[in-house]
Amino acid sequence: MPKNAGLGGSIDQIDLDFVEREATPRLLMKLSIQLHLAGLSLSNTVSVLEIFGVQRARSTVYNWVHKADLQPKDGQSPDHVAVDETVIQLNGERYWLYAAVDPQTNKLLHTKLRPTTTKVLAHAFLTELSEKHDVDDAVFLVDGSRSLQAVCQRHGFDFRYEKHGNRNAVERVFREIKRRTVCFSNCFSNAEAETADDWIRSFSFAWNQLI
Repeated sequence: MPKNAGLGGSIDQIDLDFVEREATPRLLMKLSIQLHLAGLSLSNTVSVLEIFGVQRARSTVYNWVHKADLQPKDGQSPDHVAVDETVIQLNGERYWLYAAVDPQTNKLLHTKLRPTTTKVLAHAFLTELSEKHDVDDAVFLVDGSRSLQAVCQRHGFDFRYEKHGNRNAVERVFREIKRRTVCFSNCFSNAEAETADDWIRSFSFAWNQLI
């Protein structure tokens, strides 16, 4: 169960500058965003608002989450980075999710959703990761993905094959993302891949605050 301090700290970091005119108290908006990203469905999040006498549509909460533009903090300097790719179902189509996790903290460093997996896309993912975080001296933990191994070598990163051990961190993240996209498929119903990509970044923000 997440600690209350983590929940409060996460709420404080949610920026509502996108709001122009909104009758909902800002604290309840932040609470709704955090509860949904922490695992509550849109329907149940709306029910929580009703407890406070506020009636809003599921689409309203959905829009709050996306407009908040949440994502993991830049500027981390991990000793190790577990990287992997997995398949996500979106409107019946397969997409590939690239993710990088600091196995010492279990925090997500960077994610990217792509329509396929190639060495070019894997290279772009690691380039974005290296621009966001100081990973030049990190040891990259890679499983059997030949594309990720190849681009690690191309970037000059120190990497090693590891199927379990410290790589369990990224596997736990993938399991939770898959659970969320299956259980709360209304998040992705008729959504574009770009919207799903935004949602996963927002999820990463909440994951990092609550672990």
